[in-house]
Amino acid sequence: MKLRPLRDQVLVRRFESETTSAGGIVLPGKGEKTNRGEIVARGAGLPLENGEIRSIAVSIGDKVLFSGYHSDSNTVKIDNIEHVLMSESDILAVIESE
Repeated sequence: MKLRPLRDQVLVRRFESETTSAGGIVLPGKGEKTNRGEIVARGAGLPLENGEIRSIAVSIGDKVLFSGYHSDSNTVKIDNIEHVLMSESDILAVIESE
């Protein structure tokens, strides 16, 4: 399946959660959802009242931090990978480095 978001919507590939044990071993995917992901598709932008389009501030490939957990209606699996379709305004920050 391939999706093309409309307006100011973005498609984010949700990162798998990781937890670290007391000994420092990374334990991947404990069933918890994370609020981090990577932009894989985006709409053209938000139409303004004057007919112009305000472009989206994030680009494909940006790693982002987004607000809360989204309902299951906004979640879609593409090639067995969980993605979230959300408005640009749900993005809190672009992750520059970790």
